[in-house]
Amino acid sequence: MKKRLVLILMILVVVFLGVIIVHALPQKQASPEAAKKEDVTKKTLDLKTGAGVEYTAGKRRDPFVPLIVKAETKPKGLIPIESYEVSEFKLIAILWDKTKYYAVITLPDGKSYTIKEGVKLGLHGGKVYKIIKDSVIIREQIRDYRGVLSPKDTVLKLRREEEQ
Repeated sequence: MKKRLVLILMILVVVFLGVIIVHALPQKQASPEAAKKEDVTKKTLDLKTGAGVEYTAGKRRDPFVPLIVKAETKPKGLIPIESYEVSEFKLIAILWDKTKYYAVITLPDGKSYTIKEGVKLGLHGGKVYKIIKDSVIIREQIRDYRGVLSPKDTVLKLRREEEQ
């Protein structure tokens, strides 16, 4: 039992000395130009002493950059009806002539637009799929958690109080 303990202690001492020797050896430096490109130095202020502190990131991640970057919440489309979510639209009226239906929608900013089948609207490139007497069906291509595009239909009813 004593022989095993002595053997384990000797192995630990050899490993410890090896680590100290490796860290004591001078590091091989690349050319100054490569070092400038490779090293990213951040200067920050040490609040306790008031002195500046340098941080060299090297090839590691920059700790001063947030891990999660928020995407733009409302990207602006080319026209106002492409700048809002489809669920934010309010259906005001349905109009028709002998051949087709039209719908009047109001955006959250208070502006009203007349739309017909095939018009692009919404943030996700939706199109007016069908307009019938009391509702409008808008079909969007939504990317799910796996990255697969799948159609999503949103129905805007003319009379919302009857839905409940």
